[in-house]
Amino acid sequence: MIDLATIHEAARRIQGTVVETPFAYAPRLSEESGCEIYLKKENLQVTGAFKIRGAYNKIATLSDEERSRGVIAASAGNHAQGVAMAAQIFGIRALIVMPESTPLTKINGVRYYGAEVILAGSNYDEAYAYASTYGREHGMVFVHPFADEAVMAGQGTIALEMIGTIADLDAVVIPVGGGGLISGMASAIKALDPRIRVIGVSAQGAPAMKESFDAKKAIDSTAVRTIADGIAVRDTSEVTLGHILETVDQIVTVDDEEIANAILFLLERQKLVVEGAGAAGVAALLHGKLPELNGKKVGTVLSGGNMDVTLLSVIIEKGLIKSGRKMKVTVTLVDKPGALMQLTEMLQSLNANIVHIAYDRTSTTLAYGDANVTIHLETKGKEHQENIRSMLKEYRYLSSEEH
Repeated sequence: MIDLATIHEAARRIQGTVVETPFAYAPRLSEESGCEIYLKKENLQVTGAFKIRGAYNKIATLSDEERSRGVIAASAGNHAQGVAMAAQIFGIRALIVMPESTPLTKINGVRYYGAEVILAGSNYDEAYAYASTYGREHGMVFVHPFADEAVMAGQGTIALEMIGTIADLDAVVIPVGGGGLISGMASAIKALDPRIRVIGVSAQGAPAMKESFDAKKAIDSTAVRTIADGIAVRDTSEVTLGHILETVDQIVTVDDEEIANAILFLLERQKLVVEGAGAAGVAALLHGKLPELNGKKVGTVLSGGNMDVTLLSVIIEKGLIKSGRKMKVTVTLVDKPGALMQLTEMLQSLNANIVHIAYDRTSTTLAYGDANVTIHLETKGKEHQENIRSMLKEYRYLSSEEH
């Protein structure tokens, strides 16, 4: 465990620089999940994620000589911004190595704080290897995103704030990637109130920590693939695994579909923009991964909100289709004047809003004189869509439907 006094020292260091984010009741989420849920909104942190806590605490503990050499870090984005901002505050050089697939919003976020950026590797672990070598060769101080006691202590300050706000929590649900966040938080929670259950949530596409926890030994993954890039860690850290095995009660996994649903739920119902890693805990609660918490008072950490807008638009579009608010149908018409108007008038009578039409008369699968029309519709739910399908079939329009 990270010593509680060390976490309290970190809290004193970061005070005035790091925001004490809201820890508030979530009525709609509580209703949906069957728990009494409170959200720790680290997506509202100054850098858009919790990572500034550990990064600032680490750099604050460096000697003047160490700071003069500059700092280097590897990150998918949130730790990078934390290190960059902390380095800017201390007036030292910062170099961040990020995976080549890092969203532009996170790259720009790092550059905003004056740090240099190098893109290397297809995932965090490859970026980490590059940064480690570069740092040794150039004498820079490496700021690890999770396997560092000062960093973990900084992250543990979140738990101090949560328990300081609501003292009678039954459980805390925390996203897990490399394990720095849960190591620091679980150390604080178990020191303050061992009764509180600490539950980690990892992405199914990045299962290393979950498998290592179950086996009680470090197991690395061969590859990672998840929309939750903040917890997409391939290799297990022996350091954080040791803390997790000592302080964490359970780890569950969620898949990308469940994470995407949680992102959309938080956006629509809680009015919060939360990235994939940050939504992992909510995904577990929404999708019945923790039935033993029904009726319990539960806190969960929205660890970050630095969402790539391109990915967000895809999640929204898929969510609209899944919830019955959008559909796409293709019908075959006789290619003559008025045929398309008759179809659109029928859809109008059903109060279906047409948002896009594509007209194809050249497909080799068509008979001469026919045309395929693909229509994107805004609809009012699954029952409304069934009415549209029934009407199209009645008038022999429907030839295919795509989701």
